[in-house]
Amino acid sequence: MDEADIIAIKRRINELKVEHRDLDQIITRLSESPTVDQLQLQRLKKRKLLLKDQIFMLEGQLTPDIPA
Repeated sequence: MDEADIIAIKRRINELKVEHRDLDQIITRLSESPTVDQLQLQRLKKRKLLLKDQIFMLEGQLTPDIPA
């Protein structure tokens, strides 16, 4: 993996983290609403988990393999 790949992965991780944080704030606000749409809330939570998984996967690509 060259330097350009590493930079691109780090940039993507940062984008995903921003989206994850924004979703967290939206979920918190929606949860406090008395007329919350449970289906919408579930979809947002699922999207947030997907983002977390993507971040974890990309971060794993940046970690060098450790020989066994």
